Amino acid sequence: MSIPTPVNEAIQTHYTRSDLGNVILTALEKAGKDVNRLTPDDLAPVDEFHIRGRTATLELARAAGLDAAKHVLDVGSGVGGTSRCLAKEFGCRVTGIDLTEEYCRAAAMLSAKIGLAQLVDYRQADATNLPFDDATFDVVWTEHVAMNIPDKTRLYGEMHRVLKPGGTLAIYDILAGPSGPVLFPVPWARTPDTSFLVRPDELRKLLEETGFTISNWSDTTDAARAWFVALAEKIRKEGLPALGFHVLLGADFQAMAQNQRRNLEEGRIVLAQVIAKK
Repeated sequence: MSIPTPVNEAIQTHYTRSDLGNVILTALEKAGKDVNRLTPDDLAPVDEFHIRGRTATLELARAAGLDAAKHVLDVGSGVGGTSRCLAKEFGCRVTGIDLTEEYCRAAAMLSAKIGLAQLVDYRQADATNLPFDDATFDVVWTEHVAMNIPDKTRLYGEMHRVLKPGGTLAIYDILAGPSGPVLFPVPWARTPDTSFLVRPDELRKLLEETGFTISNWSDTTDAARAWFVALAEKIRKEGLPALGFHVLLGADFQAMAQNQRRNLEEGRIVLAQVIAKK
């Protein structure tokens, strides 16, 4: 069992909202949804907790060549939106791990509500100490997670270890941009203490030193910028909708969204979609 570190505890505090599953159900009801007949589309505004949401997930899935034969490990699975999307769209089995226990509970509850419990499962775990045997998974998947993890060597080493030989690593992540420090708060961190961005060249080096071969690298910053500018503008004009990321992060998501827009517009962060092979 891994010992909680001050960083892990700070990250859990950032993301944890008590009774999150019911908070999400209440927000869904407010948005006019029938919580006894939920669909993946009903959950979309809240459950794909990353820039460009489901569109980005489907792009990465196609690049990774997902199909029903694959067993996927979703590292940093959040409230389960990505795992449900992959299970529904591609028929693959997905195991999710997340540092935040409350996210795992909410993910399992929401997956059961939309009838996907047989294809997805979740457990609380630390990404730098994965509770799985070597060569267990066909695909290791991660979206917007590494920026909260200081020990990247351990992170990518563990991902490499649990992948089968010839397996695929699929990454969609925020990286450090060329033009100066990040403005906080942002959705992944309220202060710099829990933010650990690397530059694109550093990520490339980390993956290659771990033993991965990079087969595809796409800079998706322009699309991310356009998406976030539209989101921030909508929030600025209309306020927060009934259902959105603020349900997970609280009222200061408004400030986070405006900072994230500036971080993208000013080149403080960039986005990359990366496919690598073991």
